[in-house]
Amino acid sequence: MVKIRLRRVGAKKRPIYRVVVADSLSPRDGKFIEVIGHYNPLTEPATFDINEEKALKWLGCGAQPTETVNNLLRKLGIIDKFKQQTSN
Repeated sequence: MVKIRLRRVGAKKRPIYRVVVADSLSPRDGKFIEVIGHYNPLTEPATFDINEEKALKWLGCGAQPTETVNNLLRKLGIIDKFKQQTSN
């Protein structure tokens, strides 16, 4: 199964995450298919940017977001747009 999840980068105790599309069996920081955004939880408020077009494409292909990525997509309104597209 293909998942949309976070890939940890950055220094020790200073995490920054990339939002990636990866096979569910690959390790957290291992092989991935495509980078679709980034997430920095250390800023106040936390900053994140996800390419909406790529996210909708992968959701349409059946990729399942993890819980954290699902929350980020919901904040950007991408999940709502995807549900509207699939209901039409």
